[in-house]
Amino acid sequence: MEKNKVVANSEDVKDDMKWVHDSSLDHKGKVPLRSSTGSWKASLFIIAIEFSERLSYFGIATSLVLYLTKVIHQDLKTAVKNVNYWAGVTTLMPLFGGFLADAYLGRYTTVIASCIVYLMGLVLLCLSWFLPGLKPCDHTNTCTEPRRIHEVVFFLGIYLISLGTGGHKPSLESFGADQFDDNHAKERRQKMSYFNWWNTGLCSGIILGVTVIVYVQEHVNWGAADIILTGVMAISLLIFLIGRSSYRYRAPIGSPLTPMLQVLVAAISKRKLPYPSSSTQLYEVPKSEGNSQTFLAHTRKLEFLDKAAILENDGNIAEKQNPWRLATVTKVEELKLIINMIPIWVFTLPFGICASQTSTFFIKQGAIMNRKLGNNFEVPPASIFTLAAIGMIFSVTIYDKLLVPILRRLTGNERGINILQRIGIGMFFSIVTMVVAALVERKRLGAVEMNGPLKGSLSMSALWLAPQFVIIGFGDGFALVGLQEYFYDQVPDSMRSLGIALYLSVIGAASFLSSLLITIVDHVTGKSGGKSWIGKDLNSSRLDKFYWLLVAITTLNLFLFVFFARKYNYKNVQKVVVADCYEGKSDDCGAENKAVILENEGNLAEKPSPRKLATEMKEESASSKGLHCHIESSSFGFAGERDA
Repeated sequence: MEKNKVVANSEDVKDDMKWVHDSSLDHKGKVPLRSSTGSWKASLFIIAIEFSERLSYFGIATSLVLYLTKVIHQDLKTAVKNVNYWAGVTTLMPLFGGFLADAYLGRYTTVIASCIVYLMGLVLLCLSWFLPGLKPCDHTNTCTEPRRIHEVVFFLGIYLISLGTGGHKPSLESFGADQFDDNHAKERRQKMSYFNWWNTGLCSGIILGVTVIVYVQEHVNWGAADIILTGVMAISLLIFLIGRSSYRYRAPIGSPLTPMLQVLVAAISKRKLPYPSSSTQLYEVPKSEGNSQTFLAHTRKLEFLDKAAILENDGNIAEKQNPWRLATVTKVEELKLIINMIPIWVFTLPFGICASQTSTFFIKQGAIMNRKLGNNFEVPPASIFTLAAIGMIFSVTIYDKLLVPILRRLTGNERGINILQRIGIGMFFSIVTMVVAALVERKRLGAVEMNGPLKGSLSMSALWLAPQFVIIGFGDGFALVGLQEYFYDQVPDSMRSLGIALYLSVIGAASFLSSLLITIVDHVTGKSGGKSWIGKDLNSSRLDKFYWLLVAITTLNLFLFVFFARKYNYKNVQKVVVADCYEGKSDDCGAENKAVILENEGNLAEKPSPRKLATEMKEESASSKGLHCHIESSSFGFAGERDA
């Protein structure tokens, strides 16, 4: 009899594992079948459209400073500021797009709508070059001042691309991550690799954008390149639509900011209430009622907000509670998560400032140096950015395939090292990049002093810039991918698109700060009676000193970041968990594994290891025959970051 029960329970478990129970839906609005939806089969469609978007964006972005100086004839300072403003808007717009995706439109719909807007911007760029009334001038190769109407249409086109990117980037990346089920051991580990391979696809698009597209811009014309970009984006949108039946969808649930405002209002309104003697007296939805809901463990930080979860009616929670007067512990902890992210966001801004130099000053340096390979071929200046993309691909591949398996065994952390450690390593590489950039620029200026402004820079090969591009690309593989993981994983589940937008906003805010820093440095150094560090062109500037200033700022910031990161508490999920499967075991690890509840009240350091958990579950199985178990798994990475 007992044997029959065990067999029946095993069959129930296997049947249950066929379906995805993480609140996802298939394209028909039903519970998704695991074998035919999500995972890599769906994410490959998503990575394909990201490839084309990055090809378009970097084909425009890396050459934008050259377009503004050569075609629109802006001086260096004005052109660099305009590039930074555009990059800033482009990477801050995702805050708006991510909010709309999470709250109202859904990620899939937002991606499609933003692609259409993106295409409109690309079409405008094509028209601004080919329509007789919108051309830069009648003779593009000889004109010294473009038509005003061309500037208007051109900037309208690139800012439409900014608007399209604002919905595209946060929605697409989080939609791709949604294809992996955190409650399934195999898919959870695939999701950790997803961010690495997402960036590999992204970098592949960048490489083609800054080689093939830039070559067409240099040797044919800008309009021909815009036509190619428009066609590629249209084809990728079609590919994305073809994959519709294989996706897993999340329904929008309304503004994710409203529950946080409710917590704040409730905490303020009950600020005079005494704090309960035990955190167990704080209000939480009973877990039996929560179904598949994710619960967050209570933490001791920001205890003032805990007052929002204090019951005022002697524990009678049967009647409906006013959400503006009472919040659950999970809602309180979600607000704490967002507040704790603010310092991390601030501390990563100097890294973003360093990264923004690659598409402005670094490219402009390459434009005036010797770029000849052999006797006939000259490398377009923007194509040097390829080295940064190659560095990132190399970094991500080494990290994902070599370092993570080794570090998993050494640290017991499923990620290998925790997310903030990965970001910190990338920030260190940004410091090294600026040191190398300062030394190379000092050498270039020395060549100018010796051989004159015309022959000085040309006496140096642009390959001198290769190390700084490769190093910043290597750092991006740690810092940027780490930021993506951090802002996706550590935000509340209802804010995943907005989380990716927060990551992108680091680069956007850093671009604005870079422009502000340039203005301040120009004003201060010019006012002191000497020559301004930021002149009208590179030969009249002292970029080496500007780079050393960035070294100082970023080094000081790294020390502050490390200090704060050591005290940071990661998202601590309370869910039904099961033993993990590291060494080639089956996905469900066998029906004998029993479910347990992780109830560690925020004590992340005491998280049991996967192997220890498996042993305890098998022992429980032996002593509890006939017990029906529903096998699930939680993301140990959330609860175990501090272990590393």
